[in-house]
Amino acid sequence: MSSPDPQVRAARNASARPSPDHRPSTAPRGGDRTTAPRGPVVAVTGAASGVGALLTARLAASDEIKQVVAIDERRGECGEALWHILDVRDPAIADKLRGADVVVHLALDLDLESDAAARTAYNVRGTQTVLTAAAAAGVHRVVLCTSTMVYGALPDNGLPLSEDAELRATAEATGVGDLLEIERLARRAPRAHPGLNVTVVRPAVLVGGTDTALTRYFESPRLLVVAGSRPAWQFCHVDDLCSALEYTVLEKVEGELAVGCDGWLEQEEVEELSGIRRMELPSAVALGAAARLHRIGLTPSPAGDLAYTMYPWVVSGSRLHDAGWRPAHTNEEVLAELLEEVSGRHTVAGRRLGRKDATAAGAAGATVALLGAAAVVRRARKARRRI
Repeated sequence: MSSPDPQVRAARNASARPSPDHRPSTAPRGGDRTTAPRGPVVAVTGAASGVGALLTARLAASDEIKQVVAIDERRGECGEALWHILDVRDPAIADKLRGADVVVHLALDLDLESDAAARTAYNVRGTQTVLTAAAAAGVHRVVLCTSTMVYGALPDNGLPLSEDAELRATAEATGVGDLLEIERLARRAPRAHPGLNVTVVRPAVLVGGTDTALTRYFESPRLLVVAGSRPAWQFCHVDDLCSALEYTVLEKVEGELAVGCDGWLEQEEVEELSGIRRMELPSAVALGAAARLHRIGLTPSPAGDLAYTMYPWVVSGSRLHDAGWRPAHTNEEVLAELLEEVSGRHTVAGRRLGRKDATAAGAAGATVALLGAAAVVRRARKARRRI
């Protein structure tokens, strides 16, 4: 998943870096213990970066985990894990999963700049291969990670939604089509592979070194607000996501789980806490301009991303709470961390600007970009007619 660079967390990891085929010592951690950990063997895909790297380090340091098998296309920083270097779409992954009790599949491409077709091919094919390989290898549980975006951002959504609420999202927002297909694969897998348990974890707006259309929203000189909308913001810190994933690995909870901070922030609270003023536009102008900007390739975000800044998609997270899990961060704290992370970045309509462009755009950059879309389209059409 699009997440923190693992080097940021390198201090948490052991300094030893064995070769890909070297199996780390099974000697017990903790000094005076005389027996090795008796917990599960856990395989993590996408283990070299982002959430995968953080989870790999966390599990490797846990006394409740027997061993961590790390799978990625390059080696990560965790020296205590057993590394296998390969693409998750390679059927040979089944051999690497033998002996694992649980697989946490985090090898997803949600990069805004990725080619959409290539991104979908990687995400869907990778998930299919991991599920099939896990069943063939005798793994009894696979944990998948999507997003609360799959519930959809709609004006009639309750606050908060139940985790059992219908998934009403469409494929119009970045990566959401892939996540919906992963959800479908998760529901079909136990029928296709009896005995395979599939748990799906859905984080809210993920913060902690991440780069998404929703984190870029806070890089704008003005917070775009569509007139008549009622957004509600719920965040999830990457450390809380890793904590929730560890809960699933240890079989303390299962099923379809939402994870995020308790409660939510209204748009007015976000503006007050951030100190960023709003720029309010009519719905037709905002959506139409966003669609044109994306269609001509000026911005990476399709118009469907705007819905998640217009309507609520907050989820209760009751299943994790009932299991005894609690987030370590509040929405206010995570928003403050996000604002610190994006400080100095300049984004207009989802497109990052260099310093020169940002200066030229100024405080009204969002308006210029959106209202200027029609003029850009007109110029492009005139240029095509002259050819």
